[in-house]
Amino acid sequence: MPKPQSAETQAIEVGPWSHPHSTFSVGTDYYNTGKMADQWGTGIPLEVTRELMERGQQRFNITCAMCHGAAAAGNGITKQYGLATVVTLQDERIRKMSDGEIFNTITNGKNTMMAYGPNIIVPDRWAIIAYLRALQRSQNTNVADVPPEHRAELDKPAESKPPEAKPAGKQEAPKK
Repeated sequence: MPKPQSAETQAIEVGPWSHPHSTFSVGTDYYNTGKMADQWGTGIPLEVTRELMERGQQRFNITCAMCHGAAAAGNGITKQYGLATVVTLQDERIRKMSDGEIFNTITNGKNTMMAYGPNIIVPDRWAIIAYLRALQRSQNTNVADVPPEHRAELDKPAESKPPEAKPAGKQEAPKK
């Protein structure tokens, strides 16, 4: 007979990505729904750390990049095979969308995007959103985003690297 599991035991068994709430959506709070009362909420309800961003990148590359592309430009491999309706996540409309609404879209799907709620645990959905926001920022930036003390570096020419030596291949015998 299986032993009853507490919420703590369940979180420990999830694996390397443990979190007290490492479950699929259960509850009606912002963390589980993306909603605050009847409005979509904004903000990542987890501490945004390097580990969270790396987890978000990993999960994005596994789950999202095949359709949306590595830079979220809507140019993933599925586009080459006929899925023509992939949205670019770099679009202004998506960049302005609240985090809660994106969480809901990942959870329940929208249009041609299937629901990933049954496949991606809640903290991973938030990690993906945190990573997506960083991707959006990286692709839609301007000089004002660069700290003043580093702006002069933008005008410097790129350092040229010496050409790499070609690896020695099979040497042919001299022709006679």
